[in-house]
Amino acid sequence: MKIKDFLKENHLNINDNAKLLLEKLQADISILSKLEETYGKSDKMSKSKHNTVDPDEMVKKYGADTVRLYTLFAAPPENNFDWTESGIEGAHRFIKRFFNYITENLDLVKDVSYTQEDFKDLNEEDLKIRKKLHHTIKKVRNDIEKNFQFNTAIAAMMELLNELYDYKNKNPKVLREVFENFILLISPFTPFMADFLWNKLGKEGFTLNQPYPTYDENLLIETEKEIPVQINGKTRATIKVPVSASEEEVVTVALSNPDIQKWTQGKQLVKTIFIQGKILNLIVK
Repeated sequence: MKIKDFLKENHLNINDNAKLLLEKLQADISILSKLEETYGKSDKMSKSKHNTVDPDEMVKKYGADTVRLYTLFAAPPENNFDWTESGIEGAHRFIKRFFNYITENLDLVKDVSYTQEDFKDLNEEDLKIRKKLHHTIKKVRNDIEKNFQFNTAIAAMMELLNELYDYKNKNPKVLREVFENFILLISPFTPFMADFLWNKLGKEGFTLNQPYPTYDENLLIETEKEIPVQINGKTRATIKVPVSASEEEVVTVALSNPDIQKWTQGKQLVKTIFIQGKILNLIVK
């Protein structure tokens, strides 16, 4: 009997289960691609085909929070999705990055408290991370409350975490606000990690019993906008201008930018193409 026929007869195929088996045997998993070429790619998971992923194995390997997060992130709830090892590993990396960032910066926020008065006259970087936090809270709430779009809610939290890693100032009061809200924001998706970190912040009880974060409408109002500036169709710089800035004002700011001047010096500006809040294209010759 050919191997292909044997696999079919016994409801077997080359899929994530095969990868788990090879890992347990400490075998080289790179042979999977060759096997798929020879014997066919993996089928969609189905009980009748005996090719489902064992959730107990996944929880044992990655933890319950990772399995929960990946299941919610992989696709909108109305769609099916193919379970992939790379997908769950990506979810696991996100959770580890989140956990590491909070725990590595706990000393900065320990015993720190804040009021709204503390957030007046913040510098640009502090204000930027607060705005990102409150934009994320709104996004997550809307996505959950509207058609249970958990995948896009999680994607928004991933963006916030990336912004946190780029946040250099680390104002303790700002960080404290971000940590408290971010932990509660992610708690429905990763409840075990959230409860652990909540207690590490000095909070009592379970995140489940806390109010879900709300956002400050004032922080959602954009007063400035970053727009790309093109020279003859090629992006050469990004400038920051007031949201309501006119074309003339934006062109003036662009032409004073050193990165733009390198491409316009000694040349004639023959045309401008401007889409407010989106892009400015300077045509020169």
